[in-house]
Amino acid sequence: MNRPMRLAATGTAAMSLALTLAACGQTDATQASSAGGNSDKTIGLLLPENTSSTRYEAFDKPLIEQTVTGLCAKCTISYANADGNEATQKKQFDDLLAKGVKVILLDPVNAKSTAPWVDAAIAKGVKVVAYDRLAEGKVAAYVSFDNGRTGELQGQSLLDALGPKASSANVVMINGAESDPNAAQFKAGAHRVLDGKVKKIAYEQSGQWKPEVATAKMNEAIQSLGKDGIQAVYAANDGMAAAVIDALKAAGIKNVPVGGQDASIDAVRRVLTGEQTYTVYKPYKPEADAAGSIAVQLAEGMDISSTATSITDSNGLHIPSLLLTPIVVTKAKVEVTVVGGGLYKASDICIQQYAEACAAAGVK
Repeated sequence: MNRPMRLAATGTAAMSLALTLAACGQTDATQASSAGGNSDKTIGLLLPENTSSTRYEAFDKPLIEQTVTGLCAKCTISYANADGNEATQKKQFDDLLAKGVKVILLDPVNAKSTAPWVDAAIAKGVKVVAYDRLAEGKVAAYVSFDNGRTGELQGQSLLDALGPKASSANVVMINGAESDPNAAQFKAGAHRVLDGKVKKIAYEQSGQWKPEVATAKMNEAIQSLGKDGIQAVYAANDGMAAAVIDALKAAGIKNVPVGGQDASIDAVRRVLTGEQTYTVYKPYKPEADAAGSIAVQLAEGMDISSTATSITDSNGLHIPSLLLTPIVVTKAKVEVTVVGGGLYKASDICIQQYAEACAAAGVK
């Protein structure tokens, strides 16, 4: 299993580095304009899915495109989403190699299968940047969040919600896909906090990042433990948290803390109404800025050490990395996190049916 070093950087640092690169982009733009503006550098962008998490289409894709085209007037993006299908993503990857791309930003469906892909890219002189999930193989760089810390924040948020009842609490864990190394790191981080502090992890299964699987697993847990045998649920992301909450409601189980991750707008609304206890906000713009900056630097043949300021050790490889810091979002922190950070406008969150919950939480 990959065991990345936990080295974090701030979003501010990533953005300032992107601004530094922007000066190079402006020079490129001038040169491209005088040469007729022809695009001769293509950067591939492959994202993993769009069902369990809405972040990729809503945030990652447009932000990366904006960064790349803003820094390099001669660069274009060739984009595809695998919709959770590993075989589809492999074909998309091969198609990019056939097109003659310079760099591929890869967020893998199954990170454990990518080493041969990366080798094939290297053989063609193509650089692969692992984005959000650490792809196996000799990738040129890795941009993500401190995933172990994310799991710790999730676990601590459940403890905070349980309060003095934690020591007698049975906790259900619905983890992410086993093919995703991030999921293993979230899980390990949560266990570091929960183990020994709660009565026990009474049921633990992978939800595979799929709400329908999370529903089935949660129903299994309810059947196994009984309606009174579950005091809290760790769900690795917001899509699965929504499924867990619906399963608990259907079984008539109330007042059970449930948390997720990704700060999707529906999850933020559930946090405001009290249905979901917390989510974890990973500011997408600094991550996208860093990934776009590194992609342009590699396409231009530039050194990336000013952006990839950390090292991740993975299977004997030392990968230049930028790991950012996640933020917990509770009801009391919606205004200062996802609204104050510019992820959403209060008006986007506070549609009519949530207006009262927003007002009570000071979201305006």
